[in-house]
Amino acid sequence: MQAAHKKIRFVPTQRNMFFAVAKKRVDAYFAQHHISKHANAAMVIKTIVLLGMYVVPFLLVLLVPMPFAVALGLWAIMGFGLAGIGMSIMHDANHGAYSSNATVNNVLGYTLAILGAGVFNWKIQHNVLHHNYTNISGVDEDINDKYFLKLSPHKASNKLQRGQHVYAFLLYAVSTLYWVFYKDFPQYLRYVKNGLAKHSKLQAALGFAAILLHKLAYLFVVLAVPVLFFGLPFYQVLLGFVLMHAIAGLTLTIIFQLAHTIEDTTHPLPNADGIIENDWAIHQMQTTVNFAPNNKLLSWYCGGLNYQVEHHLFPSICHVHYPAIATIVKQTAAEHGVPYLQNESFAKAFKLHLVTLRRFGHVVDLDEAIV
Repeated sequence: MQAAHKKIRFVPTQRNMFFAVAKKRVDAYFAQHHISKHANAAMVIKTIVLLGMYVVPFLLVLLVPMPFAVALGLWAIMGFGLAGIGMSIMHDANHGAYSSNATVNNVLGYTLAILGAGVFNWKIQHNVLHHNYTNISGVDEDINDKYFLKLSPHKASNKLQRGQHVYAFLLYAVSTLYWVFYKDFPQYLRYVKNGLAKHSKLQAALGFAAILLHKLAYLFVVLAVPVLFFGLPFYQVLLGFVLMHAIAGLTLTIIFQLAHTIEDTTHPLPNADGIIENDWAIHQMQTTVNFAPNNKLLSWYCGGLNYQVEHHLFPSICHVHYPAIATIVKQTAAEHGVPYLQNESFAKAFKLHLVTLRRFGHVVDLDEAIV
């Protein structure tokens, strides 16, 4: 079985120098200011703060007697810390953007393990499929349609999906729990089968076992240790665990969806020969949108993922530099007639995401679907 992504090629119908010029200007910015494209002191401080948001509350829950309501508040902080680690630290590291040292990137990339998720699968789904084939239905797994959720316009919706703009956020809230308990297993086997994971049968068996052992170790530390070694009631630990993941899942999913599943972004399909008649970089500009660029707190917390345009063009640059290079990208896009999609506020982007969910959920006549 050939992986669908192997059949897709970007073949522009006319030449556009947008990306070549943008890259040259971005490179010149770093050279002229004598700064690294990787993490700076501010990023290191952020790393310590976000890791602390996860580790310190957990230690307090274990070591300090407190009312259950206070403990739940600490589990909630852990949820926000977990999402922040995923968006800021893990994400940059697994793109090779955190450091010029591969070992540092590998170590920090494995902070994904504290989410209970597998790094190997994430790199394939995100770095390979999502970044190369953004918003291409059937290839970009981040927008794959599911029975309860429809994130692209190319298939008729079922009756249940017509209400997805109402219930979608309940699904977002369980997304990381789904990841912990199920997603990694069939996904890994699928990647082995279609060649995205080039593993022999022995390597595949060992890889599957490694995923299982990681899950068991994660669940032991987070669920069993507080009960067995610190005497906490299991129901309290379980409720805290679910609350933590609900906050993390909701936060992570909303931030991602506001950058891709939203009005104005496109969802192109390849022709019969597997060709997308577009330049890859311009495809990124048409399928990706920034939001709330002037919200400094949001930009700090979500790892610059509100500067999604810059991230998709330059994923190997640490996100702390996105606000600076955004001006360059926006100006270059205007000069070359390329769209630069942006919503000025989080509220506007959120509203447009709801509009898109409702529109996709009501696709009945495919001839009327907007791509």
